[in-house]
Amino acid sequence: MEIEGTKWCGKTWTARQHGASISYVDEELSLAQDDPSLMLMGERPHVIDEWQHVPAIWNLVRHGVDETRGLRGAWILTGSSTPPNHRSAAGEGDKRHSGAGRIGRIKMSPMTLSESGESEKSVSLARLFEEPPVPVIVGGNTEQLVDVTCRGGWPEAVDLSPLDAQAIVREYLSAICYESAPDQGLDPFVAERIIASLARNLGQAATYGTIREDALGSTGDDLADRQIGEYLSFFNRIYLVSEVPGWEPPSRSKKRLQVKPKRYLADPSLAVAALGMSPAVLLEDWQTFGLVFENLCLRDLVAYTRAHELARPIPVRYYRDDSGLEVDAIVELADGRWAAFEIKTSESKVDQAVSNLKRLRKKLCENPRAQTRPPAFMAVIVGIGKYARVVEEGIYVIPIRALTA
Repeated sequence: MEIEGTKWCGKTWTARQHGASISYVDEELSLAQDDPSLMLMGERPHVIDEWQHVPAIWNLVRHGVDETRGLRGAWILTGSSTPPNHRSAAGEGDKRHSGAGRIGRIKMSPMTLSESGESEKSVSLARLFEEPPVPVIVGGNTEQLVDVTCRGGWPEAVDLSPLDAQAIVREYLSAICYESAPDQGLDPFVAERIIASLARNLGQAATYGTIREDALGSTGDDLADRQIGEYLSFFNRIYLVSEVPGWEPPSRSKKRLQVKPKRYLADPSLAVAALGMSPAVLLEDWQTFGLVFENLCLRDLVAYTRAHELARPIPVRYYRDDSGLEVDAIVELADGRWAAFEIKTSESKVDQAVSNLKRLRKKLCENPRAQTRPPAFMAVIVGIGKYARVVEEGIYVIPIRALTA
């Protein structure tokens, strides 16, 4: 089993709760490089922490599973990045098998509001696919929501003030740009500027041209698309960036591949830090807070959807068509049921969001040629709102602080 996800999200702690022994590859790097098989030794289940520092470990684990028929749960691998998969010109090297059938994967992210205790967990996403929510009232105010967004879902920051948590997040970003990026042959200044561009364009399918101009302005002409792609690929490998692809009702629709993905950061606090903002500043910039809040909702929605027994490999998508109709999130289960979500910071935008959802349903489900099954439900997720309720049949309003898996 591999537990993958961004640094500091609790992978090692989680693995240790299920393991009987552990090897820390980053602490025994020279030994692991000389003889990777030593990292597999120990009472089972044996945890191999940060295995990606020595990619050969992956194939050794796979071979270990193959050699013992029926072997299950022997090793738990944790990793904060996916190492490049390559083979030398001679056909040798650290080319890794996919691990299919041998190594299962669990993806972790920073804690949701449900996990950190900021959600009252009164509305279950899984239950919404079965029945309407029971009307409930949740607590919380605007300042608390902004604080939670700035603090993020990092286990080590749960008890910290937003300002102290932001100091840690800034260190995290600095380590990525000035330590991890140079290790991959990337320029730390460019890495820092591209992260800032991604934060400025949260929830958008920003083009390479937009990223180039944001990052380097008129001096960015020498930054080729291929190079921007290398930075984005690196950010994806270390789970810093989360991409949400497009959705079209037919599972085989080519539009699912043609619509550019929207990009979010692994946690909303990263965007706040990359933009150099504080809770007080964010309170005064409601437009930016709206983008950061959407990032928070997508983080939680993806985690809650992954917990569903019928979750697809890509748990959440978004909808956009040629007419300009766009819906923030689509959750589609393996049995074909789907739900649509609009995300709004406050109750003042609920009517607009409901209208947009109804427009989507009409376009997709009232066209006899489309043959699209109706959504199981549609919902508006709100930040500044107290009441989880049914607006009309099949359409709900759910405060983010009420939602859980």
